[in-house]
Amino acid sequence: MENAAKEVVELKSTVHGGDKDVYGEDTASEDQPVTPWSVSVASGYNLIRDPHHNKGLAFSEKERDAHYMRGLLPPVVISQELQVKKMINAIRQYQVPLQKYIAMMDLQERNQKLFYKLLIEHVEELLPVVYTPTVGEACQKYGSIFQRPQGLFISLKEKGKILEVLRNWPEKNIQVIVVTDGERILGLGDLGCHGMGIPVGKLSLYTALGGVRPSACLPVTIDVGTNNEKLLDDEFYIGLRQKRATGQEYAELLQEFMTAVKQNYGEKVLVQFEDFANHNAFDLLSKYGATHLVFNDDIQGTASVVLAGLLSSLKLVGGSLADHTFLFLGAGEAGTGIAELIALEISKQTNAPVEETRKKVWLVDSKGLIVSSRLESLQHFKKPWAHEHEPVKTLADAVNAIKPTVLIGTSGVGRTFTKEVVEAMAANNERPIILALSNPTSQSECTAEEAYTWTQGRAIYCSGSPFPPVEYEGKVYTPGQSNNAYIFPGFGLGLLMSGTIRVHDDMLLAASEALASQVSQEDFDKGLIYPPFTNIREISAHIAAKVAAKSYELGLATRLPQPKDLFQYAESCMYSPNYRSFR
Repeated sequence: MENAAKEVVELKSTVHGGDKDVYGEDTASEDQPVTPWSVSVASGYNLIRDPHHNKGLAFSEKERDAHYMRGLLPPVVISQELQVKKMINAIRQYQVPLQKYIAMMDLQERNQKLFYKLLIEHVEELLPVVYTPTVGEACQKYGSIFQRPQGLFISLKEKGKILEVLRNWPEKNIQVIVVTDGERILGLGDLGCHGMGIPVGKLSLYTALGGVRPSACLPVTIDVGTNNEKLLDDEFYIGLRQKRATGQEYAELLQEFMTAVKQNYGEKVLVQFEDFANHNAFDLLSKYGATHLVFNDDIQGTASVVLAGLLSSLKLVGGSLADHTFLFLGAGEAGTGIAELIALEISKQTNAPVEETRKKVWLVDSKGLIVSSRLESLQHFKKPWAHEHEPVKTLADAVNAIKPTVLIGTSGVGRTFTKEVVEAMAANNERPIILALSNPTSQSECTAEEAYTWTQGRAIYCSGSPFPPVEYEGKVYTPGQSNNAYIFPGFGLGLLMSGTIRVHDDMLLAASEALASQVSQEDFDKGLIYPPFTNIREISAHIAAKVAAKSYELGLATRLPQPKDLFQYAESCMYSPNYRSFR
């Protein structure tokens, strides 16, 4: 009986983001006070400077007396709602996006709950600030704006001591790690140690959009050097000043890291690979997919969110996925990842073998259309897409030869969907689907204005980074954003709340279908193929429920028994940024 009661308490304590209930928040109701423990009870000056507990001017009179804060704060007591209003007004005063980013990061370091409350309530406005496109500029200038370290920096200097380094992190119940080696940051290339802005940004979204508790999140940068000469000569560069390690030295460091992660945090910790170069991204996913809970957002997350957009776009253009022909510019990790998931979904819908459904998908790389005559010279991840066709050198010629209904850009090269290319798409299709997915905005294959203008307003357009609405011939078009933030927070929550031990492609398909189902008729009427971000937490809960259901169906979930209502359970697991009362 005693053990059963203990199990109940332990189960409850895994709710709200899934990590251990260190502060007693999960087992207390919203109106019950909790004790702000650190090593000892935090109080006075230390409490005000502890970002996990700090409430600023929202500390009540009673709390100020109980925790020795009299005189340390001005006498006024204000609500968290008023703090949110004050902060959003302050951030709007900045004209430069990077200044807004720095202000948000500073708030995160001062008052964690206010940061997430602000981000959740103004998600559409602040998402481009804390993530793409602004995070790209932040990474480029990371050495100059660096103030306090966020996350773990694991370099070649730590080889042989990585387990010890992981144990230096103050939080012990880690559930999600986002890790990068900085070699391919967005479309900006090798930024080395400055790539830390990406894991920090992604994990902020895991909490704000997916409800994973901040203390369960760990950003990591693996620093093996950089081949960026500009950074190596930059006096403010914060990483190793050496050329990138490769081959065995690189593989051994990653092997030690993955082994240490599993040893320190267990079988069910989710490791998300982020912005690794193509050659390493595919190898790492293949190598560790069978032994660890791993996910590559550039390959799998991008694929899932794009597939969701394609599924919902069928409501606007008609037909099934199998009725369409897809042409990609870019055959790297994003392009081939999306292509494979499209082929898998068509295979699922038609019961045709995936080898057959791949023939609906064509890819163009830097050397032209990928065709069978190039097979011997292709990298392994491009070979499944080498179909029978005569060689074609340019994208415009490929559009005219293949006559795709869907054009997808994952090249990382801006302005490659030229007027000739887009007009050819418009000539072949009544409603051409054009997805210019490369980030940040400067690297987008074409702008929203170009797409709508060159197709006379007929395009169904989405980009990777946001573009403002476009007016064309008296009508306003609102471009969609195919943002991975639609998928990975809910996907990760689904894995965590079910105790999943491995990622399966069917979970990605389930996430895509869940996201597509959240697009309303009102959204379609505006020409949108994704729902608005204002409802992102509810959308994430729907995705988490479908991912968890698929995990239970595949026998990969370990949290038993399965909750009866997975959507309701997902919502109950979400971290709340509302202030709690302290004893």
